[in-house]
Amino acid sequence: MKTKVIALDFGIKRTGIAISDEMKMIASGLRTVETRNLMQELKKIIEEESVDTLVVGQPKHIDGKPMQLEKNILFFIEDVQALFPSLIIKRIDERFTSKMAFQTMIDSGLKKKQRQNKGLVDEISATIILQNYLQYI
Repeated sequence: MKTKVIALDFGIKRTGIAISDEMKMIASGLRTVETRNLMQELKKIIEEESVDTLVVGQPKHIDGKPMQLEKNILFFIEDVQALFPSLIIKRIDERFTSKMAFQTMIDSGLKKKQRQNKGLVDEISATIILQNYLQYI
């Protein structure tokens, strides 16, 4: 059975989610959810989409040191691993993805009002994280 990869741009308030195709070549933004609803959303996606790998962005400062948010992410990963023991969890450096996402929005001609949609930025960031991961598998 062909499986897919999902990626998260994890945030305290919102988390962007992206998903791959079955060939694991193309990353597409799926949606942004409130982080407090993330676990139930993941359950649905993993069951409906036959996902075998979860990629979670690693937020780092410019100097490479982990950001404060990393602690929350590690707790979240523990919970996911307990719920889905066979799920492969990978981490990928997410420095600059938000800036890249914002530039992508500008390049694709989105109006200023649309670019202020932080949820869309999170979803595009998750897509960039996933695309970066897919390049190396």
